[in-house]
Amino acid sequence: METLLILSVALFAGLMLSRLAKVLQLPAVTAYLVAGILIGPYVLGQLGINGLGLISHGQIKSLSLISDVALGFIAFSIGNEFRLATLKKTGKQATIIGIFQAVAATLLVDAALIGLHFLMPDKLPLPAAIVLGAVASATAPAATLMVVRQYKAKGPLTDILLPIVALDDAVGLILFAVSFGVAKALISGAVDVISIIVEPLLEVILSLVLGAVMGGLFTYFEKFFHSRSKRLSMSVTFVLLTVALSMLSFEIGGVHIAFSSLLVCMMLGTVFCNFCDFSEELMDRIDRWSAPLFILFFVISGAELELSIFKDPLVVLIGVVYIIFRSTGKYAGARFSAQATKCDKNIVKYLGITLLPQAGVALGMAIKAEALGPAGTVVANITLFSVLIYELIGPYLTKISLMKAGEIEPEGKVSARGEKVHK
Repeated sequence: METLLILSVALFAGLMLSRLAKVLQLPAVTAYLVAGILIGPYVLGQLGINGLGLISHGQIKSLSLISDVALGFIAFSIGNEFRLATLKKTGKQATIIGIFQAVAATLLVDAALIGLHFLMPDKLPLPAAIVLGAVASATAPAATLMVVRQYKAKGPLTDILLPIVALDDAVGLILFAVSFGVAKALISGAVDVISIIVEPLLEVILSLVLGAVMGGLFTYFEKFFHSRSKRLSMSVTFVLLTVALSMLSFEIGGVHIAFSSLLVCMMLGTVFCNFCDFSEELMDRIDRWSAPLFILFFVISGAELELSIFKDPLVVLIGVVYIIFRSTGKYAGARFSAQATKCDKNIVKYLGITLLPQAGVALGMAIKAEALGPAGTVVANITLFSVLIYELIGPYLTKISLMKAGEIEPEGKVSARGEKVHK
């Protein structure tokens, strides 16, 4: 009963805050994150009333299954952006920009934080500075996708944005694995080629292979059903199954084998959308079905944000430097590579700003970095600080950029009651 009560409170808080966000002309995803903070351990949770709010981070962790499933559906939806017809137009540009902006952010943050390390070596260890550079490459696909959906954004910028965000995860995973391996070598004094090169490449390749296999099976079994409800049920079944399989991890001959649930589910959606002739209609139905799940995901994410990090001024200082140089790297990297690939002028001007949101993937990297000991704790704290800032302002900046690019209609859309809604 307690879990159901918490989930209902979380949904209600998110929905009600979204009405306030509408008045303030903020994206709904920002409202969901703020709702999470309000029902989390630092506000309502302080009352200690089970069910009314989330009273501890342990209680929030108990809801991690919802977040895992929601991320699976988000990645599955992003796979819809990799239709071959679309990739023929933007595939080359998206690949070049996706790689270049991620590497640019990593290099700039590395340079800034390594310099800061020499000024305060006790507060910012060199391994932490190197790993934070890789964390900087990650962009939050969930926040970006939610803004695009809410405002029904359409145009060249939107078309290239979602494939880049998806590709960003693959590039980020490789950059993080290499940086993490270098950081471990600095701490232990021994270089491990397997963890630096072999394991990250295997994770990306095997994730794409698993996703492709599941996508093929999904497309095959979907043909046995003709009613919309059963096809929707089969879709939900395969996303849940794929998320479960992507959580597997094991060792073979000393090599750690793991999967990225985002890449696996993205590939599931990509294969399905390219080989199933009724995929567009089905994807639309899944988007509607998963709406409450996405609200819960963002409210829980808001509750997870660690506000206590503001107590340490040096953490705030390092966090501010990280945010400035990551933002510069994302914007400059996207702008330069978009110009080089002769993209539309609006893509050149606004793409970098839409790549600023950061959350799930970066937090996952930070959790893995905790294995570095004290250096890992620094990585986790700085990442938490940046996620708090980026998640609150990132969706709004994405909305503004899409509006400036003319890809969000200013007159809004028609509500369920038939009334004109001004966003």
